[in-house]
Amino acid sequence: MPLSKNKQTILLILIAFTFSFAVRLIWVEQFSGVEQFKFNNQFMINTNDGYFYAEGARDILSGVSQDNDLSPIDSAPSLLTALIAKILPFSFETIIFYMPAFFASLIVIPIILIGRNIEKLEVGFIAALVGSIVWSYYNRTMVGYYDTDLLNIVFPTFLLWSLVLAEQTREDKYLLFTALDILAYRWWYPQSYSLEFAFFGLILVYMIYQYIKKKDISYTLQLITIMLLAMSQLDMIFRILLVFGYFIFFRQAKYHKYLYHMLSITFILFLISGGFSPIWAQLKGYVFKDAIQVSGEDLKLNFFSVMQTVREAGQIPFETFANRISGHTVTFVLSVIGYIWFTYKNRVMLLGLPMIGLGFLAYSGGLRFTIYAVPVLALGIAFLIVELSNVLKNNFLKYTLMSALTVAVLIPNIKHVIDYKVPTVLTKDEVLVLDKLKNIASREDYVVGWWDFGYPIRYYADVKTLSDGGKHSGSVNFPTSFALTNPQLEAAKMLRLDVEYTEATFKMIKEDENLSKDEKRTIRTNIASMTLDYGFHDTNKFLSALKTDIKLPNKTRDIYVYLPNRMMSIYPTITLFSNLDLMTAKKGKQPFFYTSANFKEYKEFIDLGNGVKLEKQTGQLQVGNNKVAIKNFAKTFYDKSGVLQKQIQTLNPSANISVIFMSNYNQFLVVDDNVYNSLYFQLFVLENYNKNLFEPTILTPLAKVYKLKI
Repeated sequence: MPLSKNKQTILLILIAFTFSFAVRLIWVEQFSGVEQFKFNNQFMINTNDGYFYAEGARDILSGVSQDNDLSPIDSAPSLLTALIAKILPFSFETIIFYMPAFFASLIVIPIILIGRNIEKLEVGFIAALVGSIVWSYYNRTMVGYYDTDLLNIVFPTFLLWSLVLAEQTREDKYLLFTALDILAYRWWYPQSYSLEFAFFGLILVYMIYQYIKKKDISYTLQLITIMLLAMSQLDMIFRILLVFGYFIFFRQAKYHKYLYHMLSITFILFLISGGFSPIWAQLKGYVFKDAIQVSGEDLKLNFFSVMQTVREAGQIPFETFANRISGHTVTFVLSVIGYIWFTYKNRVMLLGLPMIGLGFLAYSGGLRFTIYAVPVLALGIAFLIVELSNVLKNNFLKYTLMSALTVAVLIPNIKHVIDYKVPTVLTKDEVLVLDKLKNIASREDYVVGWWDFGYPIRYYADVKTLSDGGKHSGSVNFPTSFALTNPQLEAAKMLRLDVEYTEATFKMIKEDENLSKDEKRTIRTNIASMTLDYGFHDTNKFLSALKTDIKLPNKTRDIYVYLPNRMMSIYPTITLFSNLDLMTAKKGKQPFFYTSANFKEYKEFIDLGNGVKLEKQTGQLQVGNNKVAIKNFAKTFYDKSGVLQKQIQTLNPSANISVIFMSNYNQFLVVDDNVYNSLYFQLFVLENYNKNLFEPTILTPLAKVYKLKI
């Protein structure tokens, strides 16, 4: 007995969902025996930002969150996670690890439903198999990738389905589905505004086309009105109530003569509540990005923009672009052809253009956007496969070809899954350092590290940080960069200043909450406030004053410095943020910093790669065709007790270059005096700490923590 269409749909959804989830378990199988990827016998997550939402969920469950800790206890991912953790009998770590695989696999539902709607269920099924595991979608929704991406594409794909059904059926229920999806999407991901607006714009253009062709526009008018309402910046509860009110209103045909009035009122509410401002904020961040950002305060300072160092915001090669969207360049081209054909046969699929457009923005705007084009182009390749297979009249041959072509498209994507062996953010031994620190530092203390490690520090050590994945503008990063890359005296003073000024700013904002706009005080960047408070109008003079005996703010809390070995690889990037004249935006000379872990030793020299050789007899360094004198040659190693030992020879006191062999790391470092004397280098590499300024708290080969004494 043949299955009904509803049962077929449900069965195919279950098969596609199981396939999507099972493919994501490949990572689990690959690393099941790697204990360094586990903490408390549970796999850790593999995205830094995930620790932000994990912190929020943890604090919701514990009911503890202190002022100014920036814990996202009101964010959608944290609230959803906390709810699931309360309901399910699994550990918190297990839940956040597997949530991406489960929720991201829900994308198969709207994809299959779109296929069903065009009377080609097999198109939806094939598209669901492909779209659920394509490179970029898999990369950002694999197990452990606990972030907003676990639903970021599911919601707009449901929105696409709802809009397709709305325009095809003109049924009232899809007005409500569309509005509720927008509300849920905005709740989950506030940055969804751009894509929502693109969908809205397309429906608006279609309504204008209907009007010109003298067709009935009443339904489309209702659709754009309720979409505009859902997209507004009004309070969420108020919007939900209004959406249901509008829905009830629209169901009464006798009120349709007031549709233009409703649209006008809604447009006014839209403008009053915030209008178009969110879309500009997003474009400014990822599209119109500058290397230098100027602060808008009374002391005009220039800061290095963090967007210039974020890989996902940079231009990508076409092959990478194509692979991330479809798994292979050939598949990508065929997917585009398939989508064009699909749209020609079903004009309503033009509604997929906003997602394709945002996905194609990745070619110049950064690889993170490719994920948006995945479901629509998956429908494109699926449609092409089905239409080509339908040329064969014999059912056996038709479905054999259909299966073979589907497998051919899936193979490069599954191969990518197998090869994409992403490690966890931190290893077990690194986490043990932060877990130990949690029992030493209080929740009001600050642990200062580079922004990449901010969220994991806050999650595992349960402390405050100066910067993290969401708070890392050039002005925020400058003091931290300065502290990590300058000598200990200046660094120590900057650490104390930055923490105390950060807390003072929090206090000022809280005190000004009830003041009128005209009464509120100017919120300056920390470095600008420091400069002016110490009587300077030039930050260069203020920074030079840190070498003198200036009076520091009163100590209100302890400060710890977190120095991991993995910071070594990004040290040159860290220097960019403070190696800049804030008054003129002139960049300073980059410090010399070279590392080599793939060196080769010969009788007369050690080849460090890239034309850099260390001559054994002369004790000189050959860089290309130039001979460079070596100031210090140092060797570090850990003894049987795990204590760092160092042997340092001064070869030429007037030279500017030093060479260090970190034997336990099997790594050579070639650095100039600026790097050699920096806080990071002295405290992590050599453990040469100024006892008046710092004291060691935790010392391990992977990460070291020092407590500031001033």
